[in-house]
Amino acid sequence: MSSTDHSGWDSGPAAHRDAIAAESARFVEVVRDARLSTLVPGCPGWTLTDLVRHTGSVQRWFSVLLRRLVQEPPRSREVELHLPEHEDGYADWLAASAAEAASTFAVTDPDAPMWAWGADQHARFWMRRMLFETLVHRSDAELALGRRPSIDRGLAADGVDEFLVNLPFAAFFAPTTAALRGNGETLRFRCTDTDGDWLVRLRPDDFGVEQGPGGTEATASADATVEGAAADLLLLLYGRLDRNAEAFQVTGNEELLTRWFTNSAF
Repeated sequence: MSSTDHSGWDSGPAAHRDAIAAESARFVEVVRDARLSTLVPGCPGWTLTDLVRHTGSVQRWFSVLLRRLVQEPPRSREVELHLPEHEDGYADWLAASAAEAASTFAVTDPDAPMWAWGADQHARFWMRRMLFETLVHRSDAELALGRRPSIDRGLAADGVDEFLVNLPFAAFFAPTTAALRGNGETLRFRCTDTDGDWLVRLRPDDFGVEQGPGGTEATASADATVEGAAADLLLLLYGRLDRNAEAFQVTGNEELLTRWFTNSAF
């Protein structure tokens, strides 16, 4: 399955694979000549070394899952990382991690059924997840170095969708999401530069996206609304921006908004 928004972004698996390679290459260039002891505000307590190690490790781990097409939750996350002996080898190591992912994609059917922690129980879930893990941490690296991340608006809108659709399944590693319950309250997240528009409803036993891009009447009557450019919304949902920043127009129930942003850390 793939879809194209008004920005021209095609959100299918092939686009995700290409974007992982592009984002990884950008990440490598960001950190190649950087001081890797630099602290990363988006990941408190981490340095750029930690950030690179995490991202490359995730790429290698996801590659293992894809090659095995695992059908149940793995019991171990151990994988051979081949970490560099010296700090100045981390940029090349990250590039090698991306190359390993690309070689895995080349022999993996994105429509192959497999276990995934999110909504889509197919190999393509892990490709899409790897993309936004890489993109957000590339942005973290740039922010840590005082740069403003540039994110394609269509790609960012796809990332907003990926976050909102999968968040209800993340309780086993993001336990505070269990507090996102209610009696039908709704939150709207709308991109001002693409047709991205989502309505999330809190229910007594769960929560989730009730209406995606293209919704009209229901989204117009949300209890709380956050609007902004797709790239800004993506970084907001991941906790890299504050909803009170000038980039956003926020209206509606403040208590509901506080409940969401307090408990939706991913």
